[in-house]
Amino acid sequence: MAIGEDAIDVGATLRDLRRRVDLSQRELADRSGVPKSTLARIEAGRGAGPAFRTVERLVRAAGGELAVRLPGDEPRLDEPRLDEPEAEGPEAERSGADEPEAELRDEAGRRYPAHLDVRRVLTLKDWPGAWWVHSYTLPERLWPLRVPELTYDLDRGRRDERRWRNQTRAQVRFRRATEGLPVTSWRFLAEVPGAGAVGELRAHERSVDLLLGEDWGDRRELVLEGVVVAPGLRTLGIGRQLIGLLAREMAVAGIRTTHAIAEAGGVDFLLACGFELQAGRPSALALEVRSSRP
Repeated sequence: MAIGEDAIDVGATLRDLRRRVDLSQRELADRSGVPKSTLARIEAGRGAGPAFRTVERLVRAAGGELAVRLPGDEPRLDEPRLDEPEAEGPEAERSGADEPEAELRDEAGRRYPAHLDVRRVLTLKDWPGAWWVHSYTLPERLWPLRVPELTYDLDRGRRDERRWRNQTRAQVRFRRATEGLPVTSWRFLAEVPGAGAVGELRAHERSVDLLLGEDWGDRRELVLEGVVVAPGLRTLGIGRQLIGLLAREMAVAGIRTTHAIAEAGGVDFLLACGFELQAGRPSALALEVRSSRP
């Protein structure tokens, strides 16, 4: 660790490391054997600089590694960078506020715990305390509680789920799958490297000529069979992007129309993706065959 303008901010580095592995100061102190008061002093930047062995114990207790390189050395691809935040995709959800985490403080001037992933409240749905948002539409002057500028999740499970969603949105890739399918079947996948499929769209072609009994020059349409997204990953836009990929492939194939039947929330989803309600209403029919056995 150099001394001078390029010196590493050990406190900020430890706070970022704790955030990424979801450890409180007390939990990291217990794992490393370093007193919590010492860890708090290091993160606050008070007193003399910490001993190298102390920093090493803290980093290793959090599952990290320390790397020392000479000028001009190229870092290995698998080498962790503890002095830089983990990169995310440009469209990833923001788990924190716009300012650096070290600058986020509450109304009393206290720094927020690093592992809680503080985030800005942009809408009422961003704040768990807004219990009325799902039941009532109230003007701001009638809100029963004052809404804070920043919020966080105390429940570790919810923090893990939020980070998982952020990581998925940053890493998800979309493609059309053709292996093992007839030429009239359309299948699109949303996949995360190392985790497999997290979303899928299926559709099939139908012949308008055969449907109407007319010669329309082999005119074809699509029938949407379904769009599914893994539980916990909805509202990230995965389904919408699958529909967008379908539309682009339709343009290439010269197919102009996709038909779909939906109910409840599925109707709102398809309308948001560009589908339009048709004037004709389908009838629900069923064929029941009685068993010939006595």
